[in-house]
Amino acid sequence: MRTELPASLLNTDSGRRADAILRSCVHCGFCNATCPTYLVEGNELDGPRGRIYLIKDMLETGAVDAVARTHLDRCLTCRACETTCPSGVAYGELLEIGRDVLETGAVRGRVNRGLRALLISVVPRPRLFGPLVALGRWLRPLLPRRLRDAVPPPERPLSAADDGLIPPAPVSRPAAAQASAGTVAGSHDRVVLLEGCVQRVATPGVNATLRQLLAARDIEVVSVPQEACCGGLALHLGDHAAALGAIARNVAALAPWLSRVDAILSTASGCGVTVKDYGRLAAAEPTLAEPAERLARLTLDVAEYLATLPTPPARAAAYRRVAWHPPCTLQHGQRVTGIVERLLTAAGYELQPVADAHLCCGSAGTYALLEPGLSGALRTRKLAALEAHRPDVIATANIGCQLHLGAAAGVPVRHWLSLLR
Repeated sequence: MRTELPASLLNTDSGRRADAILRSCVHCGFCNATCPTYLVEGNELDGPRGRIYLIKDMLETGAVDAVARTHLDRCLTCRACETTCPSGVAYGELLEIGRDVLETGAVRGRVNRGLRALLISVVPRPRLFGPLVALGRWLRPLLPRRLRDAVPPPERPLSAADDGLIPPAPVSRPAAAQASAGTVAGSHDRVVLLEGCVQRVATPGVNATLRQLLAARDIEVVSVPQEACCGGLALHLGDHAAALGAIARNVAALAPWLSRVDAILSTASGCGVTVKDYGRLAAAEPTLAEPAERLARLTLDVAEYLATLPTPPARAAAYRRVAWHPPCTLQHGQRVTGIVERLLTAAGYELQPVADAHLCCGSAGTYALLEPGLSGALRTRKLAALEAHRPDVIATANIGCQLHLGAAAGVPVRHWLSLLR
């Protein structure tokens, strides 16, 4: 793609990077075939190729308008286009740059701008978000459907009485193993577990389950009290400064542990994909870049880590037929595929076929609140595919997908870890 970015922009790191990404695009349109919003809307501007042209125009002219805002806001940041693109266009990175530029223009009304600022201020802070969730649960019958769906229901813990759990077999401390991502090797006897923000409030049982699984293998799990939101929410809403602030806080909190643990584990794929990208996101910050890169290299999705252990966990017997929904942040962002499926199969589950598994469910962080129409349409399509073969349960790996699908599914929706003991 030919570009004509102004010299003032090309003199910046983000300008040079945007120019390189734009020039790598060859206009082929393969991306549109796997873009969820394009498949629903059929509008070129609601596909990656059209959005790339909108970003290119913004960067070249400096003009920010409502058309660009509408179609960039509609992007889920699912990054399915990246796994399809034959030219390796870093669309997600370009979108970040485009959204940063977009937020400098006066293209949002006060209500929209205020809602986005409120989400960035409240959701990443469990001390604020937790009481709001509790209030929302109490008022849930009175809320409109859009807000009712957004309120996480109380977590129902699995128990031996209601799910017929098979106790895990005794497992000795594992020998050294190489993590599947090629970044961690060691005795696997101590890990840091990221607590995150939304999952900490909505489904704390997920991390509790992982602690049980690792305790059975004599692996110490460390929680770092100062660790907080990864910054992904602010990043997706175009607030790069807030995202960098979150990165700096987490790097400061976790840096003392980087040489003392074998891995940093994420059980929420939306958090994991952001933390794994800390090195790139903080590259221009002199004092932050090196520890951020070390933190990113040490971070693994929990599936990558469990796959290195010698014995698969046991199965919760009440569920047998599982429809697996791989979150976009896991399959397209982290490029972690096939591992959860192998672990669930090894634990005795029957995985059901799911059509178009590469497509987004419509959750995408705050997307379900900000773009409820498209989000609802995508959820309907996704649930039709997931429930087509009558599973006992839908399993996923991200809190957003779990809550979004669970609000409308006809069967339970669980984090896949909760199916293991």
